[in-house]
Amino acid sequence: MASGQKLVLAIVVPCLNEGLTLPTTASELKAKVEALIDRGIIDQASRIYFVDDGSTDNTWAYISDLVDNSETFIGIKLTRNCGHQYALYAGLLQAEGDAIISIDADLQDDINAIDAMLEKYQEGSEVVLGVRKDRQTDGKFKRRSAALHYWLSARFGMEAVPNHADFRLMSRRAVDMLGQYREKNLYLRGIVPLLGLQTSLVHYKRGPRLAGETKYGLRAMLALSAQGITSFSIAPLRFISVLGLFVFVTSTVLGLWALHAALTGNHPGLPGWASTVVPIYLLGGLQLLAIGVAGEYIGKTYMEVKNRPTYQIEKISKHAPDAESGRRNAGPSV
Repeated sequence: MASGQKLVLAIVVPCLNEGLTLPTTASELKAKVEALIDRGIIDQASRIYFVDDGSTDNTWAYISDLVDNSETFIGIKLTRNCGHQYALYAGLLQAEGDAIISIDADLQDDINAIDAMLEKYQEGSEVVLGVRKDRQTDGKFKRRSAALHYWLSARFGMEAVPNHADFRLMSRRAVDMLGQYREKNLYLRGIVPLLGLQTSLVHYKRGPRLAGETKYGLRAMLALSAQGITSFSIAPLRFISVLGLFVFVTSTVLGLWALHAALTGNHPGLPGWASTVVPIYLLGGLQLLAIGVAGEYIGKTYMEVKNRPTYQIEKISKHAPDAESGRRNAGPSV
């Protein structure tokens, strides 16, 4: 950005069946953008991008209305439900601006933290992560499961920032670098730290969801956690090797003990079923575990080798004056 030139900001909001939250979300985000423009912090060319991730409710219809009535909004419609990470990735690559902020549609993330993010950006940070001060709005189970996820991530060597999700600011250069990552098993929270750019943290208090239901239930949380760990670390495979070595050594020691007891006649006289059944179930369980973990990595390799597009854009809608240049029947796929 040239000296003296105002910052062009883009806000990317992935949406899946957010018809109940969008009226409030759009209103609050637009008010925030207009306030920043009035204060001379960002340029009037700043925009809000809503990415419809294959919603089945009135999400796209509402986004279309927003686009028709204000040039502040731009709508991106994916051809199908591709998943939160891919919808966010699509929006980031399509957004135009000097700095791009990603935020969820439920606005549990505090939009007032955007001011602090922009300050960090002006100070030289190219990546600014929004980090929750606490998890008081979460239930006990979610707090514990989140703590376990971050603990495992750290143990397996993944550079994950605790209590940071996808509320972040990235410079134009950071987004362009992110676009070079074409992997199919996408986990942005792990990829962004790999960029190696100057990074700052902004802490904020997370609020309750505006309306509707969370899209990250237990199953989705477990899937995302497994995706992150297996996409960035081979530690589970090494753990299997160590576990196999432990079982081998233990079995060898027990075998020598049994041989010694048989030769000396000093055996405990326990029923034979225990010494037969227990090792069978133990080794069988370990084998299934090993096959399952190895299969997870093989499956990821299979998905990468096929190299299919992770998303397809059906249309990009802009305000009427830009219809000729901004409205397309189809967009790029990645």
